[in-house]
This record gives sequence, C-alpha cells and structure tokens, in this order.
Amino acid sequence: MKTYQSNEIKNIALLGNDGAGKTTLTESLLYEAGIIKRRGRITQHNTVSDYFPVEQEYGYSVFSTVYHVEWNGKKLNIIDCPGSDDFVGAAMTAMNVTDTAILLLKGANGVEVGTQNHFRYTEKLGKPVIFLVNQLDDENTDYDQILEQLTSIYGSKVVPVQYPLETGPNFNSLIDVLLMKKFSWGPEGGAPTIEEIPEDQMDKAMEMHKALVEAAAEHDEGLMEKFFESESLTEDEMREGIRKGLASRGMFPVFCVCAGKDMGVRRLMEFLGNVVPFVDEMPKVFNTRGEEVAPNVDAPTSLFFFKTAVEPHIGEVQYFKVMSGKVHEGDDFTNADRGSKERIAQLFCCAGANRIKVEELVAGDIGCTVKLKDVKTGNTLNDKNAENRFNFIKYPNAKYSRAIRAVNESETEKMMNALQKMREEDPTWQIEQSKELKQILVHGQGEFHLRTLKWRMENNEKIQIAFDEPKIPYRETITKAARADYRHKKQSGGAGQFGEVHLIVEPYYEGMPDPEVYRFGNQEYRINVKGKEEVTLEWGGKLVFINSVVGGAIDARFMPAILKGIMQRMEQGPLTGCYARDVRVIVYDGKMHPVDSNELSFMLAGRNAFAQAFREAGPKILEPIYDVEVFCPSDKLGDVMSDLQGRRAMIMGMTSENGYEKLTAKAPLKEMSSYSTALSSLTGGRASFIMKFASYELVPNDVQQKLIAAHEAESKED
Repeated sequence: MKTYQSNEIKNIALLGNDGAGKTTLTESLLYEAGIIKRRGRITQHNTVSDYFPVEQEYGYSVFSTVYHVEWNGKKLNIIDCPGSDDFVGAAMTAMNVTDTAILLLKGANGVEVGTQNHFRYTEKLGKPVIFLVNQLDDENTDYDQILEQLTSIYGSKVVPVQYPLETGPNFNSLIDVLLMKKFSWGPEGGAPTIEEIPEDQMDKAMEMHKALVEAAAEHDEGLMEKFFESESLTEDEMREGIRKGLASRGMFPVFCVCAGKDMGVRRLMEFLGNVVPFVDEMPKVFNTRGEEVAPNVDAPTSLFFFKTAVEPHIGEVQYFKVMSGKVHEGDDFTNADRGSKERIAQLFCCAGANRIKVEELVAGDIGCTVKLKDVKTGNTLNDKNAENRFNFIKYPNAKYSRAIRAVNESETEKMMNALQKMREEDPTWQIEQSKELKQILVHGQGEFHLRTLKWRMENNEKIQIAFDEPKIPYRETITKAARADYRHKKQSGGAGQFGEVHLIVEPYYEGMPDPEVYRFGNQEYRINVKGKEEVTLEWGGKLVFINSVVGGAIDARFMPAILKGIMQRMEQGPLTGCYARDVRVIVYDGKMHPVDSNELSFMLAGRNAFAQAFREAGPKILEPIYDVEVFCPSDKLGDVMSDLQGRRAMIMGMTSENGYEKLTAKAPLKEMSSYSTALSSLTGGRASFIMKFASYELVPNDVQQKLIAAHEAESKED
C-alpha cells in the first residue's frame, strides 16, 4: 500500500441515529473500494463493523470501527460510530480526530433524536456536515418531507445535491444536480448507468441546480462575482465552492443512498474524494500548552492515541492519529503522559477486524499498532524532538449510575481489573470506589450502557455481577448556633485520661465576619479569637475552627487533637452518618489535668462536645441537586414536564432549539436514578438529556424524617 501524504488524506466520522444503516453503508463503501470481496450482513454476523460478540448478541454498535478506503488516489479514513446516545463516547472521540461528519438518516424516520444529538456535537466542534438519506427503498420514505424537515431545523444551509425519482420498493434511480445527470441501477446495485436528465425532470433539476450553484458561490468572492456575471459555474468551480462552504459550515449538502442495495454509494465516494476538505485544510489542533500543532510531515513526530480495543488472541489494539511528522515500524518514542519508552514494532492501516501492514504513516493519517507496553487511551507519544501533549476530547457527564458487586466476593479484584480494562475502551465509563457510601459505583450514559457492561462481564470475563441502587451522598449541616461541653474522664491504674472542652457551633458561609458575642439563655459568651483554621473539606464545604480559649484553660498543644476529634465526627454526621459541612466551631473554654490530660483525651472530648452541640443546632440534611437539560419533541413536552415535577424538579426554563424543545430544570439526584429509562419510555426513545452537579440544598422535612428513620433502623440491624 502506498504512503499517502497529508494533502491526499481525508478523515470522516460516520454518524447517525441507531438503525440508520451505518454498518450496512460501511460494507458497501469497503466493497466498492475493493477492500472486501463480498458485503456482509448484520443478520449473518459477518460485517466489518460490529464484529465484537456483544454487538452481534444485541444487534447494535457498541464500539466505533476504524477503517479506510482508497479512491481515485485519495485515502479516506472513516470511523463508523454507534448511534445510541448510551455510547456517545465513541462518537465524541471520532468527531475530535476526524474533519468531516456524514450524518446518516433513515429514510422512513427522517431527523431523529440521535441525528439531533450528533449534529449538536458537530456544532460545538465546528465540523463540516453532509446529510445522507439512506434506505430510500423503504415504503414509508418521503424524501421531500425529509428535506422540508431538515430545512425547518437547520435552515437554508441545507442544500440537496441529489433527489430520488421514486422512493419505496421501486427505488432505483436519482437525479444528481451537481453533475446534472440521472443515475440508475440494476437489482444488484454497484456501478450506475449514467444518462441525461429526462425532460419531465429538467425544470425541477435546473431549479435545484441553481440553488446549489448559488450556495457554492456564496463562500468565495471570485466565484460570487462570476455567478453574478453568468449565473453559472463550472463543475470544478462548484466543487471548490462546496468545499469552502463545507469547511466553514456554511452549507450542509444532502445526498441519497440505498446502502443495503449498494445504490448511490460509488457516487458518494466520488464526492468524498473530490470535494470533502483534506486534513491540511481544516483548523489546527492545539496542544496542552495552547500551541498550534499543524499536520506537518516535516515536523517532529507526535502520535495521539484515541482508542483502545481488546481483541481475542491479540490483546490490546491501540488506534492513533499522527498529529505531526511521520512514523515507521521500529521508531522509538516517549510517552508524554506516563514517562515510559515505547517502540512501534508493527504498523497497520485499519479495516475493522482486519489490519493492513504498512511501512509508514504521515501527519494527519490514522493507524493502529499492537503490543505496546504502557500506552493508555488519551496518551501522546513523541519522538526525541517533540514535546506535545493533547487532551482536546471532552466527554459528557455520566447520566446513569449503579452500585456494582461481584456475586462471588472473592472475584471483586478480578471485577475491578475488568472494569478498568473496559474504561480504556470507553472513557465515558467512570469507576468509583466510594469510601463514603461503602459501594463500588459505575457511572455510565444509560441503562443500555450498563446492560452491555453486564453482558461483557458475564460472557467475556466469566464474572457474575449484580447491580444495586446507589446510595445518595447526602450531607449534614446546621441552621443555628448551639453550645455544648463534654468532659472525658477515665481512671485506670497509673495515669488516667482527662480532657474537658466547651464549644459553640454555628452555620458557616463564605465571607462570614469573626465572632464577637453569643447569648444562650441568660448567659453571654464573649469571643476573643486567638487562632483560626479554615479546613476545605474534600467532600465539599468548609469547617472553620476557632481557638478562643483564654487564661490557659486548655494548652494550645491540645488544639490539633480537638480539631481531629471534630473532623472524625464531621466524617460521620449525627443524623444519618453522612459527611457534615459548612460549620464554624469556636472552642472557648475547658479544663485539663497536669498529669492525666493527653491528646487522646481532648480528641474524644472535642468529638463528643461537637456531636452534642450539632444535635442542638437545628441539624438539616442536604441533598445533591443537579442541573438537567432535556431535549424532547414538542408533542411530548407536557408529559416530560409532568414527570420531572413528579421527581421534585424545579422547571427553570424552556426554549426551542432546532425543532426540539429544550427544558432546563434543577432536580434532586435521588429522583434521577432511573431517569434515562423513564424518559426513553415516555418519549419512545425520541428524547435525550444531560445533567451535571449544581449544589447541595436542604431536603424537605418529610424526606428528612424518612432518612433519619431509615438510618436508625439500619444502625439497629448492625
């Protein structure tokens, strides 16, 4: 295989809703390019994409598949991405390492939630988009309606390049208004018959051709001038205008295919090869120091590893993009993230489960290698002259969490190793060993996501696992000031233990002035601040500790022990055993013994005095509140709002965005545990949501009483 240069390489992400036909299109693209001799079928489990057992079991894509095609002296690296939002990590990765997105639409369904989600990601990343309407042979396909839908959502930038003469089972021909030709196919698809446009279609074709010419001219001053003069452009000029329009997201061309019958695929590849921007024509990537790194073949070599796949009999296959320079077999590199040395022993071009050995890959190209010692997803390898690191891929927050445990406890360590391995393959997994909740938590993108993990764990790793409802990380705090004192006294032969602590607790807020005077009952307590320590708590919030002891009642050397005792109690709040936060403690008096006082005595006295005062200070439970954004069809807005309000959510606002309603709300984490499943059920899978932590807020009184009662019952059982 020849070595392709940066100006001959194009990197493309294949996106779209689940069921749009991306895997089938991949088969046709590879078949037309001669990479495979016959097209596989999903039902026969013999496709280049979806070759992992879990994908064949469930019949949907779980991982992205990296492959390439060679066409007219160009190399197209294509990454076929899962359509389900539960596997969005693969799509996010692909969009970050490619330059153009093909957004596939199922003819019978038009724009779906997956289409909307993926388009939104391309918008954030500024990636060119080509819409591709597939399955035109479906009897429920209405191409004109799809065009109308696309235009109403994405505006006048949507410009059709092709239209079918007929949709449904009789689909076998289309009009291409860029080439102004009719393409038709026999029952087996493949190479088309190209003819002049029939007379009865000429008016419609000319109207669409003019719209395409105008859209192409808009993005180049020279072309615009020529268009005003002659109202036409040559085919090459149109290609140049479309390329510039694509690169600036000034236009979104619409193409047609029937991938299952291999109709329109060859023409699509011609367009990709002739018109889509090359890697050296797209905006440059920046390293972690903010320096631009261009895909320059003469620069020092840097490789960014964006994907890891664990394959039977091979082990880890590492996929990378050459960010600069060039790489050969036998080249030595340094891992910029881990400091280790690596040698590239073998170099491959990707073709799904197949790999094609190559001698060299240059800047902008995508390849893979095996048997690296210490490279993880997201790492950068540099040659001796490069000093780059990259972290430009930002993954969405988790939306679905479960506590996970091995049914056989002795397999817990084995389970953890398997989880870490899976996270290498899909960085949207988050694994957390919660000391606070005493659970191992796995955070993912949805129920589907976790169901896939369970299947892989039980079938690939042979570890039986169970999911439990995750506990909620509540917090405890106080709402008023309170005072308490506690004497710890213990006598046993020899030296005893003695420590007495008098303290005041009160709620803390940022910028709070130092205390001066308190009144409890008829007694006044004046405070003289002698020492102050602010402790930023690792679980959020603060503890402010003030030493106001006068006259040497407690020696200053015992203050750290008192603080330690208070911190121990903060880690196990008196109400529910959850962490406490946002408390100010003033130690104002106490007693000590010249012989029996020691650090342990004052630690226990401080701990118990704090617990007593906390209970008297109007203790309240706080719960984590999340900002939630739901994207749903207009006809389901009422149902979604009602459901959220039933989850104690507060609706913050509504806006329309690209044909969907965007609902923003604040909701307690407790009520969002199975929201992804409920939302899918409520909207027939047509809605999606994102959520991120916002703040801790007081729980309602009735909820607080239930939580305290549950904690007391659990404590009695223990």
